[in-house]
Amino acid sequence: MLVNNAGVLYCDAHDAFSEVHAQEILTVNLRAPVALIEAVAPQMRRRKSGRIVNVGSVAAFTGHPDLWYGATKAALLNITKSYAGFLGKDGILVNAVAPGPTLTAMYEQLPQARKDAVERSVYSGRACKPEEVAQAIFWLGTSSPDYLSGTTVDVNNGSYPR
Repeated sequence: MLVNNAGVLYCDAHDAFSEVHAQEILTVNLRAPVALIEAVAPQMRRRKSGRIVNVGSVAAFTGHPDLWYGATKAALLNITKSYAGFLGKDGILVNAVAPGPTLTAMYEQLPQARKDAVERSVYSGRACKPEEVAQAIFWLGTSSPDYLSGTTVDVNNGSYPR
């Protein structure tokens, strides 16, 4: 099983976003997962089985304030569907999760106003716990149905803008 869980986010203003930050986000959030999938795919093909889980974000579905973060997470979900098609005939499942704001170091760097907005936007009134995302990843990586591939499981508690 491969879990692509790395991610970088910078809270730079869209009109003052540094090229260095943009390149780092593209590399970590998009290029690295593709490289890792390409690295494990031959072995999974030989075994005729394998599971890959990409960690996207609710940011993929919104006009996210962190432009490059949202764009790379949307692209990662597209890549999930593409690789599900490329690898499916070889018995490899490729899926993703799209967490809402989760209590991680990345969440801690958000301005307080955005944290407050998260709490107002989700059904439960709180940010996601990392273990809640981990449970969905574990299920996709171990015991989800074999016919489930190319899909994204939303672990976001309704955290779409309203």
